[in-house]
Amino acid sequence: MEGVKRSLKVCLYRHVIPFGGGMLVKALAATYRIRIIGIENEQRALKNHRNLIYASWHQRFFPGIALFCDRNPIAIMISQSRDGELIARVVAKFGWEPVRGSSTRGGVAALRRLRSLASKGYNFAHIVDGPKGPFGAVKPGLLHLARMVDKPIVPVITSAENRWVFNSWDRFMVPKPFSRILVRFGDPVHVPPKIDSASFEQKRRQLEERLKALYQETDRIWDDPERLAAVFTRQAD
Repeated sequence: MEGVKRSLKVCLYRHVIPFGGGMLVKALAATYRIRIIGIENEQRALKNHRNLIYASWHQRFFPGIALFCDRNPIAIMISQSRDGELIARVVAKFGWEPVRGSSTRGGVAALRRLRSLASKGYNFAHIVDGPKGPFGAVKPGLLHLARMVDKPIVPVITSAENRWVFNSWDRFMVPKPFSRILVRFGDPVHVPPKIDSASFEQKRRQLEERLKALYQETDRIWDDPERLAAVFTRQAD
């Protein structure tokens, strides 16, 4: 009986929940009205370096699951936890390449795998404060990855007009159906392959502050009717 229960639980986590989660993400994403700000920053990085690293807060990553699957091939590092297994199976259904590892377990092997994928032309998405915070903190792994593969980091900001906010460590947000969403690309950040520890920490702090400022500035657009109208009207033409 215990074996049956265990098999059912494995089936639930490996197949049923990822399938249902993938369908939910697709259904919600189909209703979103998305406008992009700063796409020239992404295009410049791609033109100069062929592939890049998208950096985002864990709190705001949900819209990116569907949005960035067309940046194929694209990979993402996901923790080796049970929840990570579920998330990895969901994003795989959108064409992502999940690479298992985190700052606390399996990170070195995951970075080696990502370096191999970089040589094959993969883009990367990186959750700067995952898997469990501190909220908004840029962990060293992002800069180690950028230094290792010699690719630029492009901050990605998502902001939803209407959203659900969960009672999690970072107040995780899911945009509600038919919400308007702003996606903003920040200026690319380059981390030299050879960098001393003091410069590395300075670069990490600068990126952390830049991400925070971009999120705050983008969120304020919802309170500026004139700028909001310009963004949505311009891209609707």
